[in-house]
Amino acid sequence: MENTSHTTSFLLTGYKETGDLQYLYFLVILLVYMLTIAANTVIICVICVERSLHEPMYMFLCSLQVNGLYGSTALCPALLVNILSDSHEISRTACLIQIYSLHTYGMCEYMALAVMGYDRYVSICHPFHYSTIMSPSRVYKLIVMTWLFPLAVYTVNIVVTIRLPLCKRTIDKVYCDNYSVVRLACVDVTINNIMGSIFNVVYIFPLALLILYSYVQILRICLKSSAASRSKALNTCVPHLVTVINFFVSTLFELFQSRFDMEHVPLVIRILLSVYFLILPPLLNPIIYGLRSQKLKEKTKKLLCPKLILPVLE
Repeated sequence: MENTSHTTSFLLTGYKETGDLQYLYFLVILLVYMLTIAANTVIICVICVERSLHEPMYMFLCSLQVNGLYGSTALCPALLVNILSDSHEISRTACLIQIYSLHTYGMCEYMALAVMGYDRYVSICHPFHYSTIMSPSRVYKLIVMTWLFPLAVYTVNIVVTIRLPLCKRTIDKVYCDNYSVVRLACVDVTINNIMGSIFNVVYIFPLALLILYSYVQILRICLKSSAASRSKALNTCVPHLVTVINFFVSTLFELFQSRFDMEHVPLVIRILLSVYFLILPPLLNPIIYGLRSQKLKEKTKKLLCPKLILPVLE
């Protein structure tokens, strides 16, 4: 289809709810973004610097933190600019780039969490074959897959959106997402919406099933193990399980909001919940893993506070 659209920019109406609290929102988002950058960067640096952390679990975690930086950077700077701006417009090009970045962030997150769940399953259910199954080459291949597959798959989706002729320019959110832009098309997009829903199910369901299968098998093994082994196994799984539940629940609300009528929910609530999965998981993930992983906690303290650690070691 030839693109006959004359829409060159979009109006983000979600910012009208900021009112007199725009400076408070600005400071909160700025603080969250700075903490996100600091927390994720620390985890990434610690894992890269400490050779003892060059294990599959921590390599996958490092990839997860990189994705967190990618997702938060795709959203937070734009939020900060628009909150203080009198004109809440975004160019069509910038909007499409944001759509691609935010959607691929979510897809990479799902893929990374599924791979991490599989890693925990192999570690606990097949400990004697763990080093063989999770060889360095396979770990690198899985990490590359968690990035390249979502980026390649979503390229097809964004190309379809780019080619749609648009007749409207109002988006009732504080950022661009694919469904909101598709709704502005001049043509019937029923097929696009159906295909989008099918795509979400086909992509997310197998990954969710893999995570569920991994934890069912882990639980089965834990019930047969001693109390000490059970405690050790569960301790390594808790951070991942909390991260999975946090991300899945928040993204499910956004999917429901995109596909179903949520007008009965106050706009402020809808906006807060729509940005939750983009802002808080990248901030909470490094904190959750940093607090729960004793080895990572010790290495982080050693890297950040060497003057406090070295006298003790001496």
